[in-house]
Amino acid sequence: MISGIQHYMFCPRQWALIHIEQAWQENVLTVEGNNLHKKVDDPYIREKRGEKLYVRAMRVHSTSLPIHGVCDMVEFTRNPDGVSIYGEEGLYTVKPVEYKRGKPKTHEADILQLTAQVICLEEMLGTTIDEADFYYHEVRRRLTIEMTKDLRNKVIETVAQMNNYYERRHTPRVRTGKHCLKCSLKDICLPELDNKETVQSYIKRMLSQ
Repeated sequence: MISGIQHYMFCPRQWALIHIEQAWQENVLTVEGNNLHKKVDDPYIREKRGEKLYVRAMRVHSTSLPIHGVCDMVEFTRNPDGVSIYGEEGLYTVKPVEYKRGKPKTHEADILQLTAQVICLEEMLGTTIDEADFYYHEVRRRLTIEMTKDLRNKVIETVAQMNNYYERRHTPRVRTGKHCLKCSLKDICLPELDNKETVQSYIKRMLSQ
């Protein structure tokens, strides 16, 4: 799933616990995020404003990666250089808009998730998308991201790693850090126990000294 990219970039183990082992646990951050998306991800809302058409909760997929998911909102703008949209007259350019509860992050997890949406839309609609937007609820403004070749390659590499783990049903070992404190799965993951030395390993190490 496209949403798994964000989990994977945050922590490959967290991603595996959720998407392979089907483990999940809420915290304040996940609840706030879910409440925001309930307001956005209404598949029955389809509105027009002038030359723009807004479609919410649009399902997308890519057979080449492979990956699938849902775009919070896709903004179609009437443009003679665009593509045709089923049920609509004229041609349109395409731009996904992803809604986030917080503010822009210092890492690329959100950006790679958005790039994956772009790749899916390009494949489905036979078009090229040069940029996509975030709307961050905390700062209440849009942020435009240029869809570069480097971002696209990172998505392809990341999804390949995810698919490799998924096919093998392999959950990576924990790598503890400050990010563990914000993880909703920290009680399930038990990073402190995972990093402890086993009795067998301790005895072997002591005998080899």
